Amino acid sequence: MQGSLKKNVVIGFLGTQLDAGKKRRWRPSVAVTQHGHFPVHRLELLHDRKFSRLAYKVKENIEGASPATEVLLQEVDLNDPWDFQEVYGALFDFANGYGFDEEREDYYLHLTTGTHVAQICWFLLAESRHVPAKLVQTSPPLQQGDPDYGSYSIVDLDLRRYDALQQRFDLIAQEYNALLKSGIETRNAAFNSLIERIELVASQSDAPLLLMGATGTGKSELAQKIYELKLQRRRVKGRMVHVNCATLKGERAMSSLFGHRRGAVGTGNSDRRGLLREADGGVLFLDEIDELGLDEQAMILHAVETGRFLPVGSDHEITSRFQLIAGTNQNLGALVAKGKFRPDLYARLNLWTFALPSLAERREDIEPNIEYELNRCETLLGTRFGFNADAYARYLRFATSPATLWPGNFRDLGASMQRLCTLAPRARITLAAVEQEIETLQAHWESARQDPDAELLSSVLGEEAKLLDPFDRVQLAYVIRTCQQSPSLSAAGRSLFAASRESRKSKNDADRLRKYLEKFGLSWAEISEG
Repeated sequence: MQGSLKKNVVIGFLGTQLDAGKKRRWRPSVAVTQHGHFPVHRLELLHDRKFSRLAYKVKENIEGASPATEVLLQEVDLNDPWDFQEVYGALFDFANGYGFDEEREDYYLHLTTGTHVAQICWFLLAESRHVPAKLVQTSPPLQQGDPDYGSYSIVDLDLRRYDALQQRFDLIAQEYNALLKSGIETRNAAFNSLIERIELVASQSDAPLLLMGATGTGKSELAQKIYELKLQRRRVKGRMVHVNCATLKGERAMSSLFGHRRGAVGTGNSDRRGLLREADGGVLFLDEIDELGLDEQAMILHAVETGRFLPVGSDHEITSRFQLIAGTNQNLGALVAKGKFRPDLYARLNLWTFALPSLAERREDIEPNIEYELNRCETLLGTRFGFNADAYARYLRFATSPATLWPGNFRDLGASMQRLCTLAPRARITLAAVEQEIETLQAHWESARQDPDAELLSSVLGEEAKLLDPFDRVQLAYVIRTCQQSPSLSAAGRSLFAASRESRKSKNDADRLRKYLEKFGLSWAEISEG
């Protein structure tokens, strides 16, 4: 059946105030039937039994003003028209029993009448398609010369028709994701999924965030971008305060974080606001939060939960409401088990925990990050840099190789690119420069690779340490450390042979240890002095 032949059916509540004409002559249930471009073939007027008299009067008025409109009065009794559960239930039951015929009729819900609760319920029922209707809103004449019946507007809640609107939402989400990724076209699926989750949480929640990851994985940069996103979404209006907790030690930690009053012991002769107060209305980023002492952790937790804290030397709390981002390269759960981190603060931080992958776990993102670093070098050095083709192929092959572990992660990559650009003649990076840079990186990584056992054995045995089998290296290093931590040879022996001494006839642990050391040309005196 053609749409032009379908009948228009309007469903709405009787307006107990507006339709009675108590405030003005314009009556919405009558006016909705008087628009020539919007013929109403049937009006379903819902009313409470106690307003039946008004309902019949309005029905009579409509039939006089719009004879082509059929008016059906539907009795819907509500004990409390402001009770959401009751109103929604009554309208849901009405919709279930109505018998909509969409092939022959178009349906419209009149939102101008009824309580705000009723209007919300109509909206929900239309949006969920329990009532297959559009919304119609009528308005009184706004100025002289307008028709007495005013105006109307129609809203279709079928969002499938609003592809452009959905595309706009998608574009906005992409812009926020790009912001969090510093504009880098990352390709790693797991990282992109992580960023999408962070965008949703940062945009909708003010709860603390915990960023976990090894040194150089980008926790500080991401925290800054999260702050910028929150600023754009108007979730914060203050500044971001970045605190490296590793630099806060002893009494200075309390004073730096929470401020102090003049004259407090060891704090100087002037007041200090403190970093928490500086972050009021904004974001506090506590990098390396595991470095804070337990007392500072307790005060941070109190400040996060209450928005108040006590400056050093003060008798009165002050207020600072901030959003917390914490960063760490440690396993906080393991620190809690060791008593080095407060379980209550960990529980508060653990609501939203995001583990940043290493560069070695994101090898497909190395190439776009090289381009990003080239752009950064252009900004820093004022010149546009580029690779020769053979140089780029060599560097990319090295950078993405499984054998290249990037222990410093993006920090290593950034430093490498800066060296290449700074030393590039005529802003071109050559193959020779790349080969030299690869040697530099490998040398740095080799020198930074710590082997405590090798260092200890080398300090005791000198060059002979290199001749030891790997098995002997591990065992001898453990024995030497035990000896250096024990007050006597006998005490060291008792510690080292505690498990086996009960099954032996001879209990002379000192003699047994002495003979073990002699195998390597060592004596107790040499080790204990070391």
